[in-house]
Amino acid sequence: MISVRRSRPADAIAIGAVHVAAWRSAYPGILPDAYLANLSMSRQAAYYDAAIRGPTGVFVATASGSDLPAGPGPAAGSGSGPRIIGFATAGRTRTGGEIGHRLGEGEIETLYVLDDWRERGIGRRLMRAAAAHLAESGCRSVFLWVLRDNPSRWFYVH
Repeated sequence: MISVRRSRPADAIAIGAVHVAAWRSAYPGILPDAYLANLSMSRQAAYYDAAIRGPTGVFVATASGSDLPAGPGPAAGSGSGPRIIGFATAGRTRTGGEIGHRLGEGEIETLYVLDDWRERGIGRRLMRAAAAHLAESGCRSVFLWVLRDNPSRWFYVH
């Protein structure tokens, strides 16, 4: 079963692993190889731990049961429970001043799904969870940034 839920501090390590795996898959030839090679799961985990404990909405997609293939994956947690296969973060706009206000009150900061789990509606489900969080936070408009050469840019255009 694939489900989406609000993240917990214990999810930070798996979220960091998904972040690194997704960047290394999506951005070769777009970002410098040395930068991608130096991405740190522990540094990302610390970042997401702080986000989870703060006002940012952090949501995870997990796979379990028959949807979960045998063996550990890059985002496997401890034990045989659900595995985090994607995540999204959203909060009040990080861009200050007039520019930030014109772009939107809220921002989808991240949305990453592991390669093997794409094309299953997981990104849309994570986007809905992030949008609901922003609406509950009083945001009436939202924006996100996408690299021009991002191979998944079509998802955001749609």
